[in-house]
Amino acid sequence: MPRCKKKRCCRRLDNERIFKPIGIPLKQLEMVGIELDEFEAIRLCDLEGMSQIEAGEQMQISRGTVQRLLQSGRKKIAYALLNLHGINIKNKQEG
Repeated sequence: MPRCKKKRCCRRLDNERIFKPIGIPLKQLEMVGIELDEFEAIRLCDLEGMSQIEAGEQMQISRGTVQRLLQSGRKKIAYALLNLHGINIKNKQEG
């Protein structure tokens, strides 16, 4: 049985965010879900320019966890873009 997810400090979104390719109705799209902690790690490192260590301190998690979140979040985004899927950024942390 997997461990419970450790609480992470993430910026809350006002509401759910969905991004989709132009010209394809939302009902016809497969969606790829990005977890809030993955999105926050990407925001801190890629947009704010923080190192993984700094992002880990901000989110109150280890640098290794930040690296894993970056890897999984970026992989999901690339997969969605290349395969014309929608991207759903969840506005709540699970766990």
